[in-house]
Amino acid sequence: MSVSLAKASWIVCWCWLNMEVLIHGWVVDLPLLGLFAVIAVALFILAKGADVLVEEAVTLSVHWGVPKVLIGATVVSLGTTLPEAAVSVVAALSGNPGLALGNAVGSVITDCGLILGIAAMIAPLPIHREVVSRQGWIQVGAGVALVLFTFPWGSPGTALSLGGHFSQGAGILFMFGLVAYLYLSIQWGRKGRDTGPVEAIEARDESNLRTIGMLFMGIALVIGASQVLIPTVEVAAGRLGVPDAVIAATLVALGTSLPELVTAVSAVRKGHGELAIGNVIGADILNVLFVAGLSAAVTTGGLAADPRFFRLLFPAMLVLLITFRISVSGGRTQLGRRFGILMLTIYGSATVLSYFV
Repeated sequence: MSVSLAKASWIVCWCWLNMEVLIHGWVVDLPLLGLFAVIAVALFILAKGADVLVEEAVTLSVHWGVPKVLIGATVVSLGTTLPEAAVSVVAALSGNPGLALGNAVGSVITDCGLILGIAAMIAPLPIHREVVSRQGWIQVGAGVALVLFTFPWGSPGTALSLGGHFSQGAGILFMFGLVAYLYLSIQWGRKGRDTGPVEAIEARDESNLRTIGMLFMGIALVIGASQVLIPTVEVAAGRLGVPDAVIAATLVALGTSLPELVTAVSAVRKGHGELAIGNVIGADILNVLFVAGLSAAVTTGGLAADPRFFRLLFPAMLVLLITFRISVSGGRTQLGRRFGILMLTIYGSATVLSYFV
């Protein structure tokens, strides 16, 4: 089973990787004015794709009678997490398991710190108590499980000096966890359809099938525009003399999380902050179970975690996840700007420390 899974993953990721190469090869010879034109078009498509994605996600929520935060935590997050999955699986199969695990953990840090922080700064984020509590505990549990399965329990004293290892067996176990999470989400959705609150707004007269098709078209536009935008901006920045280190630390790191960012901003701007929260919670869960799990499952050697994971990346991830968990506990009904400032401060501190640790 693991062999066929590896072959299928390799075919999909080979196509993804070659698309990146083709786009880079196409834009690298464009004049600077042409690069700016491509960036403008990509940004326009990115914004429109995010608008379509949010609108159709809300429509689907109304049609199915389930909370928007649950749609964000499942359907939307599954679509917007595809870039991370593709990058990590390609890295793992290409002999760079550290990059695969780093992309998964880094995406959790970016989603929870940067994206939630920016979203909360734009407008207060409503908390759907039942769904956030349920999915939020899975979010924290998945992060803790990743650290525990990677920790070198045979020689715990070497974690900070030699690092750890996330095995293929653990990856397969996490894939089963992914199936269980999706199954439970479907069951919770059905329960919510019977007893949960349904927002009293008019749904457009269209079939669920068409809505799902439009939603995935929005996801495709967001991901496709991101794929074009990042290498184009990278080439333009290099042409303007921006140092490679700055490009790597900003564009490359943010690139795979761009779909979640634009979706969250569009959702908040349209007054659907709970969709943004759901997208981030779901994306965090999927980055652990899907991205890290699949990357380890398709490689016999699993994923290596160098000491920096235990010195900074894992602690930063856990601090952000636990801070979010505490912030949504109690009687709060929304997350405001103070929460946004706190998450952005933690994210910024972790980013700065990454240059020294």
